[in-house]
Amino acid sequence: IAEHYGRPNQKWLRTLPVVQAREMMASNQFPPGSMGPKVQSAIDFVEATGKEVLITDADSLKKALERKAGTFIVADGECEYVSLQ
Repeated sequence: IAEHYGRPNQKWLRTLPVVQAREMMASNQFPPGSMGPKVQSAIDFVEATGKEVLITDADSLKKALERKAGTFIVADGECEYVSLQ
């Protein structure tokens, strides 16, 4: 998941707490025809269970399970951005 997707200030997220995810949803960071439904479902799940959600693609699953790819929606904490160095 990226903040400011497709813009010059785009940043990839590794960890996204629910509070920030809700704020980003409210500011239209995740459009309804794109990541919006996935992020909303992740928020709902985390709030209902307290467990985290991983959003990734099939090709990145192995790395994501090692926390080296994908985005984890979590109950609390701080945003963690991906370093592309």
